[in-house]
Amino acid sequence: MLIDYEGFKAKILKLTGIDLSSYKERQMRRRIDSLIKRNNYDDYDLYYKALTQNSKLYSEFVNYLTINVSEFYRNPNQWEILEKEVMPEILKHNKKPKIWSAACSTGEEPYSLVMMMTRFMDLTSIKVIATDIDEGAVEKAKKGVYVPKSLVNLPKDFINNYFEKDGENLRISDKIKRCVEFRHHNLLNDKYIDNCDLIICRNVMIYFTEEAKAEMYTKFRDALAPHGVLFVGSTEQIILPQRYKLEPAKTFFYKKR
Repeated sequence: MLIDYEGFKAKILKLTGIDLSSYKERQMRRRIDSLIKRNNYDDYDLYYKALTQNSKLYSEFVNYLTINVSEFYRNPNQWEILEKEVMPEILKHNKKPKIWSAACSTGEEPYSLVMMMTRFMDLTSIKVIATDIDEGAVEKAKKGVYVPKSLVNLPKDFINNYFEKDGENLRISDKIKRCVEFRHHNLLNDKYIDNCDLIICRNVMIYFTEEAKAEMYTKFRDALAPHGVLFVGSTEQIILPQRYKLEPAKTFFYKKR
């Protein structure tokens, strides 16, 4: 018997641990249907069987599903607020803040954080925990090689100090890499990192249902230290943050109530 989309979602949950029911259905189903068609399969059943037998196809599916779009200093005006206004307040409470970059994709965000933190402290004192559900993206992040256009918003002194040419691309310095601990993590299922002074989760919540977002915002709030701050994406302002016991610190920045 051929499986329908509901059956496909159930099988994918068992296979990957990714709960497609927590993503906006119309958007996600359109992406999956497009991928199935592109790979020349006629239905969910045949495609699912292929995923269980072809590791390359499986990796492509997970990577496509998790929507890895990133760049250094994305929305630079918000990074300026983080540096000039938010981080100085955090440092008043903890001189060596615990920082979590959630859904870090291919590493541009946690590496941006490390470079920004050099404005405040020595590299040997900086530690960022970076997590993502896509193990392929995490492996790419660990390599630290990027196309030049992904650095377009990055301050020039960071580019000059922390990158070197690698063919047509740019490789980030090992001394920046050493400040980031990469981990595999599923925001829907796994335990959240606790007592964080800063959590950054940007441009991923837009893909989830309202129910899933509500659960995750609550978990993020619980994961913050008493004076911790949650930094969200430019299209992800939290409506009625008090529902999650959060309050605005600046636009796109929220702290515990």
